[in-house]
Amino acid sequence: MMPAKSTTAPHITFAKSNAGDHCSQRSQGGIEHAPISMGLEAQITEGGDHRFFAGWRSDPFFFDRRGANNNLQFTGADFFADKNVCSMVLEVPNSALPPKAVRLWHRTLLPSNGSGESWVQVERGARPLQLFMVLGLSTEERHAYITGEPANDAQFIPAFAHALEHTGGHALEEAMRIAKAMLPEMLFYDPLHQARFPVNGRTLTDDAADSFIAVLTNGKVTRDGVGPHRDLLTEFPYLGAPHENK
Repeated sequence: MMPAKSTTAPHITFAKSNAGDHCSQRSQGGIEHAPISMGLEAQITEGGDHRFFAGWRSDPFFFDRRGANNNLQFTGADFFADKNVCSMVLEVPNSALPPKAVRLWHRTLLPSNGSGESWVQVERGARPLQLFMVLGLSTEERHAYITGEPANDAQFIPAFAHALEHTGGHALEEAMRIAKAMLPEMLFYDPLHQARFPVNGRTLTDDAADSFIAVLTNGKVTRDGVGPHRDLLTEFPYLGAPHENK
């Protein structure tokens, strides 16, 4: 995640070196050239009270994806139970954050011409499954959303509201209220309060999918029958070891 409108947040980039793939992070924490873990063992880099990990781990997301694609006919089959994900985990103390709520979002950049001299944004987000709303936009709107920034999200409120009317049968006034709560798409976190989705950040065991489904369907469907993964760790980097042969 990256804090919105912040000039002090860690800046993370990937780069090639003669020694192989490395992740370079430049921040006040002083972490640089953190190795990317390609195997079962998590290689962790520490700098002061910051810790950083990059590499393959067990995907912590849990959701009946096939049921969602089948008109929300859920069976409780977790599509992600045996999947791996190339992940980045950054841990900073709450004391390093502002003494008020921060707003977080992420984006994915790819080289625009293959040389790495310039980059183009190909994805962004903050809240799980909100991409479902984006897929309902027109091609032009979808491109503008994915390549844009939260500061410009107000333009998509009418389209989100229309999707909520169509999918969940929300009245227009209620659909507009929910759409305004969804946008701008950022994850709010106040370090003075316990993390709990959707009101304050998100933990790895929060059932963000059920929360979204209930809103999307206006309470007609409230759960997909899938729960948190059991391979989560109690210590950094918290994500379970990657599944072999995946």
